[in-house]
Amino acid sequence: MTDPVLQLLRDRRRKGSIPGRRTDDARLVLLIEGGSSRGAYSYGMAIAIEKLGLLPLFDAVYGSSAGALNAAWLLCGRAEISMHAWWDPIIMRTTINPKRALRRLPVVDTQFLVHTVYTEIMPMGFQEILDSTVSFHPIATDALTGQATDLHERIHDQSSLQAALRASAAMPLLAGEPVVIDGRPFVDAGVSEAVPVRTALAQKATHILALRTRRTDETTSAPSLGERMVLSRWFNQHAPGGLEPWLRRQAVRAEEEQLLASHPATLQIRPPIGSAPIGRSERRARVLRSAVDTGCQTALNNLARIGGTSATLDAALGTC
Repeated sequence: MTDPVLQLLRDRRRKGSIPGRRTDDARLVLLIEGGSSRGAYSYGMAIAIEKLGLLPLFDAVYGSSAGALNAAWLLCGRAEISMHAWWDPIIMRTTINPKRALRRLPVVDTQFLVHTVYTEIMPMGFQEILDSTVSFHPIATDALTGQATDLHERIHDQSSLQAALRASAAMPLLAGEPVVIDGRPFVDAGVSEAVPVRTALAQKATHILALRTRRTDETTSAPSLGERMVLSRWFNQHAPGGLEPWLRRQAVRAEEEQLLASHPATLQIRPPIGSAPIGRSERRARVLRSAVDTGCQTALNNLARIGGTSATLDAALGTC
């Protein structure tokens, strides 16, 4: 039986379909899961989408946390040429530095990442993202209500796009205080929606390709006693609405898994069984480079099933 997502990709590729000029009534969306350093897997998968030239076949891209950052690199067409940022020791050790906690500074410095790395060291194509015909939907958690929020309508220039990227990846406590956009504080998307499937379905997605960062045999654990003691205090002070969904994270993730598993036109690409588990603050170059390569090759292997004799497809296979 033909997978409906692969069939739609195949049909749109054959017809040369582009956003705004579709001949079908489907809404095909790409969902990119994050998870801080675990996002190396979904970044590799995004590289595969870029290498195969599939991005124009989607109507929208949704990203949570590191998945939103990965989506931005894909939308500006610079995912592959920028992949070495994942294992660059200076970038990674400056972005994630546990020693900063001793000085009461953010362990994860999204300000440096988005406003220095993405502008001076490894420029991101912000204007290309703003001009893209494939709409960008970075998700964040409203710090006052705890609701997953699509920041798409709040993005109108480079500055607001950078703020949206930081908000989506504003990990509680580790990344400092919430990011304020239009007077509203936001924290990491993963608090309320690690895989933005609820938002995508609410916005009438009919077909879903989900790039995942967890293997099928990985589960989400409940917050430990120590986590509850430390993070509850932080949430109550900075993001009171986020406490309840954070405490319920096992149930929230289970709901996402159920929605993805039950939707009739969903294809999930996950790291293979046996691939390395990666913690949120992983910085080792060897581990992260391997995760990017694994994600890319896994996605290429899955998407090769769109078939055809495209020179782009033939050239991309086996090149991660």
